[in-house]
Amino acid sequence: MSRTTSGALSWITEAGLLRLSGALDHETLLPLWQQRDALMQQVETIDVSSLERVDSAGLALLVHLRQIVQQRGAMLRFTGIPDKLNSLITLYNLQEIVAG
Repeated sequence: MSRTTSGALSWITEAGLLRLSGALDHETLLPLWQQRDALMQQVETIDVSSLERVDSAGLALLVHLRQIVQQRGAMLRFTGIPDKLNSLITLYNLQEIVAG
């Protein structure tokens, strides 16, 4: 298990799961962005249920993380999508990409 905190964003990885908590936005995502390739090597599921705030930059990062996993021939699943994030996903018409 690995735990990282970066300002208002923190994450834990364990057994194929990446659990994000706090705020995933343009001000907080840089440390996660910088570690994305190493983090996503074993991740199959991202739990976003503890995210309090996500902006369009955070959503773009989630889409990119899905792409990284697809490039290694696997599928990434998102769990615990809060209503506010679901609204943003719908606004950008990304339901099939993020929820699918």
